[in-house]
Amino acid sequence: MSFLKEEELKNILPINGPSVEEVKKYIDKYNDELIVIKCGGSVLIDPNLFDIFIKDVAILKKIGLSPIIVHGGGKRINSKLTELNIQSNFIKGLRVTDDKTINIVEDVLIELNKEIVNALKDQSCEAKRITSKEYNIITVKPENDELGFVGIPTHIKADVLKEIVKANEVPVIAPLGLEEIRQTFNINADYAVAFVAKELKARRLLLMTGVEGVLDKNKKLISEITPSIAKKMMDEDIISGGMIPKINTCIDAISNGVKGVVIIDGRRHHSILFELLSDKGAGTLIRK
Repeated sequence: MSFLKEEELKNILPINGPSVEEVKKYIDKYNDELIVIKCGGSVLIDPNLFDIFIKDVAILKKIGLSPIIVHGGGKRINSKLTELNIQSNFIKGLRVTDDKTINIVEDVLIELNKEIVNALKDQSCEAKRITSKEYNIITVKPENDELGFVGIPTHIKADVLKEIVKANEVPVIAPLGLEEIRQTFNINADYAVAFVAKELKARRLLLMTGVEGVLDKNKKLISEITPSIAKKMMDEDIISGGMIPKINTCIDAISNGVKGVVIIDGRRHHSILFELLSDKGAGTLIRK
């Protein structure tokens, strides 16, 4: 339970974020619950969005919540590979990763992980780097031979994550894992974050995306849907394209112990705070 006084909340919360009155209503809802957040895309490229994201995570921590971050890095990886004149091939949205590419992918993700952790520490928020080189918690198996060093998570050290949270640190997890022979594999960040959330039975899984959320046939934002309605919308092609794998990830997470998954717009300022700590929310909540 948070013991912050109203004046302290005023000093912590952003002026253009949820009101103090709203936040006070929602703080205790997430007491002793785990909030898993996936960040990627524009949030990791746009310096302003990145700064807001970091400050919002620090705010969650300061008011007593327990956030866990899993980050992507696809755009950074693309830029680095282009710089090195290495062309990427994709199969069903997954990057084909040979032995040369995996070293570059690993380096980019580890550097990005370090940036996120250091940025949180600059906000007086203790954080722990979790990568294939430091504190690795994810074991993987190869997705298939065609994709090379792309892995599917098979196990995470949930107890280690819980101990980090208990030590009042924010775990920051790169989408990398090790096979039994200690070979590094790249993991699709959506798969990685869903696996973490499932294993921890998280209260909420937030997927920060480049869209508002799930839209109906009239292109209006849907604030909440059930897995069964989401499946029907996919059958009717109302949900299509790149949103389909995200929705399937959400449904899988909910079927395996996550209480609710939210697709939120990472481009919207303070979307994390509005989703967790306001009456309106900030995207589409999917739950039973």
